[in-house]
Order: sequence, then structure tokens, then C-alpha cells
Amino acid sequence: MNCPYCRHDESNVLESRDALEGQATRRRRECVKCGKRFTTYERVANIELKVVKKDGRIEDYSREKLERCLEKACWKLSLTERERMVEEIELKLLNWESVEIPSREIGKMVMEKLKDIDPVAYIRFATIYLQIKNVNDFEKLVTDFKKDSK
Repeated sequence: MNCPYCRHDESNVLESRDALEGQATRRRRECVKCGKRFTTYERVANIELKVVKKDGRIEDYSREKLERCLEKACWKLSLTERERMVEEIELKLLNWESVEIPSREIGKMVMEKLKDIDPVAYIRFATIYLQIKNVNDFEKLVTDFKKDSK
């Protein structure tokens, strides 16, 4: 950390504490060379995830989009339950072998979560995600779900 006064690169940390509602660490420092004190804030850098769409386009990952998707599929669940699902899915995404994640994989993760938590929300989401267009496909989806849940 360079001193803002003399640009020296050594300083001693005098005090550390959480800041910005736990999203950063505030540190009071003292420059070894000039003795002046200054404050720094450290934050965890976000990994910029990319989503590879079916048509090959690449978009930035959007937590808000995932939250909206889950809100539409499982409106009966509490906000806390939906947030927990988003956190679990994001943890899997952050541990993915690449920063580019196929959208179909995100869809599969959502379906896995919904299947265990809310079967009706699973069916609701799956009809959109799998692009169910007719009654026969819908019946097959429900039948497959029943087989898998036994």
C-alpha cells in the first residue's frame, strides 16, 4: 500500500475493523517513512462471471435476473428462502471450472434446487426453461418428475 503523501510502499496497520456493513475492512495505517496516517478500505473483488447463451452470445452474469426468475417460479416461498437458493447457486457458479458458464447449466442448477424445495415451482420453471409447447410434452414432464421423485 503506497502512502498517499510520500508514495512510500511500507506502512504499519494501527487498527482494523469491519466497514460498509461487513462488505469491507477499514484499516488505519501509518507510513514508515513520513509517519503520516491514512485510511484504506479492502473489499473482496468480484469474479466477473459470463453466461454463454444458447445462441452463443456471451452476457455478464446477473444476480438480479436469477432472483427474478426464482421469484416468478416460486412466489410462494419466502424472500429468505429464495435468497438462500440464489446464494447456493452462486456458490456453485463461483466454483465452476471457468468464468464462462453455459446458461443451460444455470438452468439445471435452478431445476435441481426447485425439484427438492417446491415441486409446483419446478414444473412452472421447467415448462419455460425446457420450452414446453404442447400438452403432450407437459404430461411427459410431469410423468418424468413423478418417476424421479420416487
